[in-house]
Amino acid sequence: METNVIEEVFGKDVFNDDVMQKKLPKDVYKSWKKTLESGAELDSDIANVVAHAMKEWALDHGATHYTHWFEPLTGVTAEKHDSFLSPASESKPVLEFKGKELIKGEPDASSFPSGGLRATFEARGYTAWDCTSPAFLKEDAAGVTLCIPTAFCSYTGEALDKKTPLLRSMEAISKQAVRIMKLFGYDDVKKVSCSVGPEQEYFLVDHDMFMKRKDLIFSGRTLFGAPAPKGQELDDHYFGTIKERIASFMKDLNIELWKLGILAKTQHNEVAPAQHEMAPIFTTANIATDHNQLVMEMMKKVAKRHNLECLLHEKPFAGVNGSGKHNNWSIITDTGINLLDPGKKPHENTKFLLFLAAVIRAVDEHAELLRLSASNAGNDHRLGANEAPPAIISIFLGEQLEDIIEQIIRGNVKSSIQGESLDTGVHVLPVLKKDATDRNRTSPFAFTGNKFEFRMLGSSMSIAGPNFTLNAIVADVLEDFADELEKASDFDAAVKDLIKRTVTEHQKIIFNGDGYSD
Repeated sequence: METNVIEEVFGKDVFNDDVMQKKLPKDVYKSWKKTLESGAELDSDIANVVAHAMKEWALDHGATHYTHWFEPLTGVTAEKHDSFLSPASESKPVLEFKGKELIKGEPDASSFPSGGLRATFEARGYTAWDCTSPAFLKEDAAGVTLCIPTAFCSYTGEALDKKTPLLRSMEAISKQAVRIMKLFGYDDVKKVSCSVGPEQEYFLVDHDMFMKRKDLIFSGRTLFGAPAPKGQELDDHYFGTIKERIASFMKDLNIELWKLGILAKTQHNEVAPAQHEMAPIFTTANIATDHNQLVMEMMKKVAKRHNLECLLHEKPFAGVNGSGKHNNWSIITDTGINLLDPGKKPHENTKFLLFLAAVIRAVDEHAELLRLSASNAGNDHRLGANEAPPAIISIFLGEQLEDIIEQIIRGNVKSSIQGESLDTGVHVLPVLKKDATDRNRTSPFAFTGNKFEFRMLGSSMSIAGPNFTLNAIVADVLEDFADELEKASDFDAAVKDLIKRTVTEHQKIIFNGDGYSD
């Protein structure tokens, strides 16, 4: 592969910020950015200019149709395609795309699941443009289609999708975290974003063999038959050399994902035979969710090109590991501060300790909601099977933070355990700087340096549900914290008391041991 292939293809099918700068007049681009940063409603004149530029760009790339691309409560995405044809002329085609068509769509909502929120005869639904997630192009047998990420709600305002509650939760946690930051003197912080990086595990099996298994075809997993002649006994598949056929699939997958602006970074063989993993670089929660839906769709599409089938079921085969999706989550200010970064001296980092305490309390008080957010039929076959976290929620903090929590509870915080040097015993190898704590692969909710890794998610699931649950429960606690601290006459004393009281009351959720033990 040429060394410049990433630069050559990355984002070529995305109407991203660089494209907008080139396609939009300067004053329109500035107004658009201001609207985006402030969260204000988009002016209709600006929307018309953006829509025209988006259409021209899409036409230049061969697009004939556009669609409002959304995520209903089906676990997959949905789209209704409209061509750019306008009825303005009968003698020759006129191609138009107006601001109102960009901002609002109207798919029929009657046949989508709604959790009982809507009666069957109440059919009207609306899609609303999520301007924070860039539009992109999809190419298939139907041609090239401009896809516009949207939220989906009912005529009476109920959320009928996964994006609407996710965006609401992102606003909620931002609002409360900004309140906390202002109390610490960070008046320049205007917004706090949730950063997410979802690892994606999957199986690849030969298409011809797949077609002989009706159970795989209809349910995604084997329901009968003998176990595989070779399972995980030899421990030779994990991080093993990638076979040529699979490497070819991975190469094509990477290129397709890079075209869509998806930051595909890591790829390797996983533990079970025929199991693999792909991991992206972090991005904001709603874009990460959109990207992960595209990742799953593209995995299946690219697999077929190689006469393979991609299985995303959490437990497709008995006797070997199933597939999960580790959700790496952190919260970052618009000034670049990671609020879950302990720093070199976490025992002195009051800001970090307060946000850590908020997460501890949120997970303890709402453990059942987190458990439900990671629940589906396939995943419940996988959880607790000595290959995945147990179904019981706990938090792993590691030695350094556990020691600090114990010091806080005792009321005498003096030090942080520091990472030592690791001597390999070989002079030609460099001396390695060890992290301050080990990792725990058996924990469902583990602190991993400057983020939390929610390890319970199933491989076929949308990451939207777990993330809006996590955002919402932490926002709820931060609101309580802000209400209390804003009334305090002595902020420093009040925040220390709040941290001590919170970790003392909720320390029972912390478990640093073996999640597979009785």
